[in-house]
Amino acid sequence: MYYNGFNVNLIPPITTKLLKMGTSSSSLHELRDNKYLQQFSGKEPISPNDPFWNQLLSFTFAPPHSCSDCRLLEDSIRPMLDTLLNSNPVTGNVVALIKVFLVHSSELKAAVLCDNKVFIWQAYNSLFILRCILKYFIETLGEEGTLKQLEDAQQHKSDPSNASEPEKLLEALIVALYEIIIDMSLDTKTYAITVEAVHTLIVLLSVQMFSSRPASISTVYSIVMQGQCANRSPLLVKTLLHHYTTQQLCPHCVSAGEGGSLIAGFASGLWSVLTLNYGSKSSQKDATSVTVLANQSLLLLLVLINHCTNEKEMKNPYRAALFSFADSNEISFEETLLVFKYDYNALFKTICTTLKDDQTALLAYLLLHQNPSFRHYIVYSSEISNLVVPLLKLLYDAPDKNSHLIYMALIILLILSEEEFFDKQVHGIKLKNIIWYSERMLSEISLGSLTVLILIRTIQYNMTRMHDKYLHTNCLAALANMSAHTQDLHPYICEKYLNLLENMGKRYLRIMDQSKTEGIQINDELMPTDLMQDLSVLDEVLRMLLEILNSFLTFQLKNNINLLYTVLYKKAVFNLFRPASNFQDIMQNIDIVLAFFSPQIESLEQNVSVREVTELIKSTSQLWSKDKMKKLPELKFKYVEEGQPEDFFIPYLWSVIFHSSDIYWNSKNILIFNPYKSS
Repeated sequence: MYYNGFNVNLIPPITTKLLKMGTSSSSLHELRDNKYLQQFSGKEPISPNDPFWNQLLSFTFAPPHSCSDCRLLEDSIRPMLDTLLNSNPVTGNVVALIKVFLVHSSELKAAVLCDNKVFIWQAYNSLFILRCILKYFIETLGEEGTLKQLEDAQQHKSDPSNASEPEKLLEALIVALYEIIIDMSLDTKTYAITVEAVHTLIVLLSVQMFSSRPASISTVYSIVMQGQCANRSPLLVKTLLHHYTTQQLCPHCVSAGEGGSLIAGFASGLWSVLTLNYGSKSSQKDATSVTVLANQSLLLLLVLINHCTNEKEMKNPYRAALFSFADSNEISFEETLLVFKYDYNALFKTICTTLKDDQTALLAYLLLHQNPSFRHYIVYSSEISNLVVPLLKLLYDAPDKNSHLIYMALIILLILSEEEFFDKQVHGIKLKNIIWYSERMLSEISLGSLTVLILIRTIQYNMTRMHDKYLHTNCLAALANMSAHTQDLHPYICEKYLNLLENMGKRYLRIMDQSKTEGIQINDELMPTDLMQDLSVLDEVLRMLLEILNSFLTFQLKNNINLLYTVLYKKAVFNLFRPASNFQDIMQNIDIVLAFFSPQIESLEQNVSVREVTELIKSTSQLWSKDKMKKLPELKFKYVEEGQPEDFFIPYLWSVIFHSSDIYWNSKNILIFNPYKSS
């Protein structure tokens, strides 16, 4: 028969006698001596229609659930893989296995309709074995060497003129995987093979992890980005988004009695395979893994989106699909072959509830940055706090998070802050009992005040610990964007802002003094050894902090009485900046404000309450006119992606997959990032 233009032979149907082989599950220590695996990796070629395949694929083996499980499995079968590496170019048994899988995959829909669990189970087994082999080949030989392993040795011997090229066989395999993911209904019987199809695609695309060449010249990526795969790209993106959004739990194991006509022991083992056996897990870590299809679908989606981004080299249809899909709740929009519709609200809710890891942050970033329609929906959502609060918590937990995740959280906030509606609405959203903020009890605070607080805290953390220019630049840019619309800042945040100014100002003057004296040893552990570089950074940060304060007072003075109170109370802080010529232009407006309000405060009797002072400031502010101040342009910053985004995103993405995909990767030959270095 022909499958997608590729000639494959049917294998005989499984027999009752062979079923009995499945009654005893294989264990890791038995794999090394398994006679069928030894025959498969041996020196004799096995035809695709040989009954051997029924025997090889009739095993019940609980699939690995974690990276450590995968490593144990690979260690057990490594001798077989090493042997296969040398024998396969002669026998062509891997090509034969691919043909066997293609036959199974072509009949999967019918098997599902007929509730043929045994057939689905064998299809899963064939794909699982194939994935392990392909992964080993890619890690050991790279893409070019793997393609050589897919040359049809048997066909070359019997009929060289009809021998198919490895690229065509690989395309047939990838198309079959797409069909499993897109076309097959997802239920308890098909969950495992759907996960395995996603895993296998990730493994095939991992050729990039072991290559220094761009994906645009990769055979695997050329297949995926063009032809039949490209035609199905909108449907694949929609399906992967759906798997991620629904967060469907891995089916639980059922009692042996539900196994139908098969004997109880076999039925139980078979069901464990088909449901990935997650139902028997009880630990907290495993509990988070029961959404394995959602997690792996998101990783696959991110791989497809972030490669081949330069359209001059090769168009990426997956990016086009993700960046243009519309809201299914919008009746006016009609779905087309190129642009699909999906439920924005459901996707938004899932992003909010899972925004704890790199992959979710990457998806949120891509959608906000590149899909204008989805971005508009998010910005105008009445539940925007459900997105912003998790982002702020990520920043609050910065010491425990990797730097890339902190960058992504900040960039998302910066993108949101570019929208005037967002900057206005966050100050009207009240939050209660922010329990994760442990430095002070915040019984009630606006989302805007909390955002300003966490950004201030992140700047302070960066200036004393990380010394990362991009980190504080993004923080300051977000604060600046929000400044013209910031209202009713919480007293605690006002105090934190002035304290940051004071601490940075004192440090600036201290370094200025020390930089004038040569040969002084710097004992302050917070100071970098390069004084001039530190001075330049401090100058930049202080200037921006003063400009942001200027913006607060210029555009929202009457709506920021708490801030005005703190500025007047701590007016001595500004003595740090007046002598410096590079701050005098910014200090001009602040001094005008101080000159207007200070006499009113000084006229009060001593021992007046904070409330009385606040009321006086409030009444005096009604006499204030912003015409007194020097007109300055509104601060506006816009996030712009680097000219070569792949240089950042591809190594970052594969490091995320390396650490979080539950697939064990042999790090020996990884080229695009250092697997031993945390992000």
